Amino acid sequence: MIRIRARLGDGHTSIEVDGHEGHVLDGRVCAAVSAIAQTALLGLEQVAAQHPDLVSIEITQE
Repeated sequence: MIRIRARLGDGHTSIEVDGHEGHVLDGRVCAAVSAIAQTALLGLEQVAAQHPDLVSIEITQE
């Protein structure tokens, strides 16, 4: 099961994606969710790089 948690409020947004689809559809669902999440993150990195005075991004790896 893939779990996506989004928290919105007071000008803040938090998105957390975890889990795995369990190879039910040969990993296609997991790959799709991963690709969308990573594309969004890469896009936000580019916006932060172009507007460092307006946007800050912190990415940590666990």
